[in-house]
Amino acid sequence: MIEIVSADRCVKCDLCVDACPDNVFDAVPDGIPVIARQHDCQTCFLCELFCPTDALYVSPLADAVEGRQEAELAASGLLGSFRREMGWKNAKPRGTGGDLSYRIFESGSIVP
Repeated sequence: MIEIVSADRCVKCDLCVDACPDNVFDAVPDGIPVIARQHDCQTCFLCELFCPTDALYVSPLADAVEGRQEAELAASGLLGSFRREMGWKNAKPRGTGGDLSYRIFESGSIVP
């Protein structure tokens, strides 16, 4: 379950808001996203995967809030750890930065 959006690390890009399939976050103009519907979180980790600054902590416990403190999580390297373990960088999985397979649709002969 999503527990923390770090005010110190967040760059207000709202990628977590866009990535969340359950609309857990509310975007705030000129502010960090707010965890508005925490109990709707499915613990899918998509928000953490897409966060470019390791500003989020998603607990692996889907049905409970751990109540961990941000300083403790940062010191232990847990903020953004799922993204790093999956090899994601710049909101993309490992190796997709140079993937040009999407260009197959440019010819117009193949329609997605």
